[in-house]
Amino acid sequence: MGSDPKPATSTQPEIRILATPPELFHAAADELIDQAVAKNGKFSVALSGGSTPKSLYGLLAGEKRNVVPWEKIYFFFGDERHVHPDHPESNYRMANESMFSKVPVRPENIFRVHAEEDAAQAARNYEQTLRAFFSLKPNEFPRFDLVLLGMGPDGHCASLFPGSTALTEQRRLVVANWVEKFKTFRITMTFPMLNHAACVMFLTSGTDKSTMLQEVLENENADLPCQRVHPINGRLLWMVDQAAASGLAR
Repeated sequence: MGSDPKPATSTQPEIRILATPPELFHAAADELIDQAVAKNGKFSVALSGGSTPKSLYGLLAGEKRNVVPWEKIYFFFGDERHVHPDHPESNYRMANESMFSKVPVRPENIFRVHAEEDAAQAARNYEQTLRAFFSLKPNEFPRFDLVLLGMGPDGHCASLFPGSTALTEQRRLVVANWVEKFKTFRITMTFPMLNHAACVMFLTSGTDKSTMLQEVLENENADLPCQRVHPINGRLLWMVDQAAASGLAR
């Protein structure tokens, strides 16, 4: 289930443009479900925080609830705020309230970041959790079946922010990353970790994301964190609505 670290190679992104946010969420839900159903055995997914994934999780827990193979999906988090799990900013709390608490997923299939701990310790512990789950050898990276990511207004993804030290991490799976603009640590998966996934799916919605989406997808010299996501032997899928895609060249 693991793979040796190697430099990321260019992955041609698949860009799917949906007319409206509801169509975007339905298409993303169907993509996740199709992948999970097709996978033999465990299906591992790293979740994202934010308003767009929250709508996806609500759809999975609602209209799509009975077609999701909950028993075979194992949920992790691509990043987490340095807060208690019941804090309003907790990604785990959001996922729990919008999805986990409403579906027949086993508690042992959910792996939250224990972000109530010291940030560096929480990152080390989560890395050990990943190594144990994927039965990794030293220097191996796990291969997630699916990683969900959002795109921040500054081009960040997970908690890999412009100018932060985690951008250059090559060995660790998870680190505590100081985010100066928020004056706090975030616990985040690293680029080598993300780039070993079988599929990375970005979800982007709204006109407020259109300018940054154009930069990420069409300006190769922008040097934005989102541009460093290039899965090795995997898919890079951008799921965007028409509003977010309004600045893209046709």
